[in-house]
Amino acid sequence: MTEFATLTYNGKSYQLPVLTGTEGEKAIDISTLKTRSGLITMDNGLSSTGVCQSAITFMDGEKGILRYRGIPVEQLAEYSSFKETAYLLINGRLPSRKELTRFSVLLNDLSLVHEDLREFYRGFPRHSHPMGILSSMVNALRSFYPELETTDEGINLTMARLLSKIRTLAAMSYKISRGHRVVYPRPDLTYCANFLNMMFDSPVRPYQIDDELVSALRVFWILHADHEQNCSTTAVRVVGSGRVNLYAAISAGIAALWGPLHGGANQAVIEMLEKIVKDGGNIQKVIDRAKDRKDPFRLFGFGHRVYKTYDPRGKIIKKMADRLLEKQRVPDPLLDIAKELEIAARKDDYFIEHHLYPNVDFYSGLVLRAIGIPTNMFTVMFAIGRLPGWIAQWKESIDDPGWKITRPRQVYTGPTCRDYIPIDQRT
Repeated sequence: MTEFATLTYNGKSYQLPVLTGTEGEKAIDISTLKTRSGLITMDNGLSSTGVCQSAITFMDGEKGILRYRGIPVEQLAEYSSFKETAYLLINGRLPSRKELTRFSVLLNDLSLVHEDLREFYRGFPRHSHPMGILSSMVNALRSFYPELETTDEGINLTMARLLSKIRTLAAMSYKISRGHRVVYPRPDLTYCANFLNMMFDSPVRPYQIDDELVSALRVFWILHADHEQNCSTTAVRVVGSGRVNLYAAISAGIAALWGPLHGGANQAVIEMLEKIVKDGGNIQKVIDRAKDRKDPFRLFGFGHRVYKTYDPRGKIIKKMADRLLEKQRVPDPLLDIAKELEIAARKDDYFIEHHLYPNVDFYSGLVLRAIGIPTNMFTVMFAIGRLPGWIAQWKESIDDPGWKITRPRQVYTGPTCRDYIPIDQRT
């Protein structure tokens, strides 16, 4: 039986249906509100607004739950490969062994990029940010691979092509930025190992595959594979609602991810920790500045827009950071400062009352440092990991029979109607 919420305005009442998700989440359907009442709703930042119905990812911020297609992220990080997780997100189910083998072969076959793309890289200024380059290069793929896009076969091929080539493009951007020879993908390596080899192999120092580092990268990418309707995912859906090609929608997602309040947060955490170390490592001073609303200082890596308890991904990535740095036996002052900062914050009443727990960004930068990834590539790593989720969200939106182009409204606060004044009469 359908539930209804009643909105009363100006002496009239409007019955609005209440939708219920499979996990018990409830939402008031206001899709007919403007037509029936002339009213719109106002929700700056959309924190209380659902923009779609989705069967991909479930989050419970109060309980610290994150599941992909119903499977807890903790189990995927423990047992799954990144390719298997990508298949799960895009297709809605775990693959059989035969399907996973076929998917792996396809990713391998599509891993090379057109040699002409190297000319695009040379056109960027030497110090261009890798995220700007990656967004542009993904958009450029549309010109090189336009075929079969409108058929199911073509869409599946395009999705696999993007998943495979994005790691090659990212590694190429790093190599070219350093003036080094581009390393091509190898058919004998896994998805994650292949990326690390393309990043770090060189003629004078062949890269030695370290299973611990490969596993760390696998976990990092799985933890970032999807996260419900965040800024970049919503950008992919909004741009995709105009029925643009997948490359353009993903390019928009990469651009949205670039910001320090979203995908750039892990880089911001490292830069913040470096500054704390440089300033003497006074943790209490940092805590006090973070609580002072008049101070422009921002404490990155704590709190989350949705999670009101410990970010479940943060627990996993913290264990990975401890394990990696212990294995390497190389002292890292940033890890020491990070641990001190976490302990101090978790004891502070202000942080407890405001639910400011360490999130996934707080330790993920340390993991990437331990792997050897340069700081300006951190957000690129996030983008590679998030790609399966973006693709799944785009695919779900184009398959939605109730599809509509996204067209939000606004509450206008500008001048009312006024006459044009000729330029000679203006004071």
